[in-house]
Amino acid sequence: MRAAFILVLVVGVGLAGFAVYLAKGVFSDYQAALAAERAARADMVPTVPVVVVKETVRYGDRITPDNVRLVKWPENAIPEGAFTKPEDLFPKGEKRFRTALRTMEKDEAVLAVKVTAPGQDAGVGSRLGKGMRAFAIRVDVTSGVSGFLAPGDHVDIYWTGRMNRAGGGRAQEVTKLIESNVQIIAVDQTADLDRAAPTVARTVTVEATPEQVAALTQAVATGKLTLSLVGFGDETVARNIEVDQNKLLGIEDTPVAEAAPEPKVCTVRTRKGAELIETPIPCPTN
Repeated sequence: MRAAFILVLVVGVGLAGFAVYLAKGVFSDYQAALAAERAARADMVPTVPVVVVKETVRYGDRITPDNVRLVKWPENAIPEGAFTKPEDLFPKGEKRFRTALRTMEKDEAVLAVKVTAPGQDAGVGSRLGKGMRAFAIRVDVTSGVSGFLAPGDHVDIYWTGRMNRAGGGRAQEVTKLIESNVQIIAVDQTADLDRAAPTVARTVTVEATPEQVAALTQAVATGKLTLSLVGFGDETVARNIEVDQNKLLGIEDTPVAEAAPEPKVCTVRTRKGAELIETPIPCPTN
């Protein structure tokens, strides 16, 4: 009887120890899982809903509420100009569409610079900034940078014509920079910013202020315009560039010497009979 009691006691102690061991393992696993969850939660980035397109959209395509959706976007990486609510993209009281100005791939965020205002088509007018005007310049292979100009590029505009020099010198052919870093908004009848294939254009439309439009109109009427492509991202503005034939050939302008004034001669006329005699006298000082 005593032996059975001791056996039961030993078995009970063993089972109790085994239970403690299992409980300790489960508790350790729980602690590890809890720590992993806390670490994962610390790595989570706050998100904000952003409007994206459901399918690829090309230049000129209309964007309506049916082909956009909301996706979660990292709060610290939202692109500038993105729409966080469909109501911002399609305001109440406006026509329920916008037009794409650039190609957007599936699930790409809709940005303000890539779409027109509500209800507008993708024409040249949608590309003009406030207070700006569109001005068309006729170009050819030479003046149009061999057809490599595209909407969105920036150009310097040079005028070539005859100009009279100060001091009465003869007129010379002069090439002068008249506008710098002007943005192109259309080539021929195309305002597509995704246009990549070079073509020899007949006209280039630029964005200009009313004062610049007046200057360019005068320049077209009095000479020839040539465009020079500005490098991408180059925001420098060139000033006071003028080249004439003398400067091109390295000829220095020689000032025209003024002729010395002839000495003034004063005379007195007297008549002797039929003869008229002139006698020199000192000229009066006054």
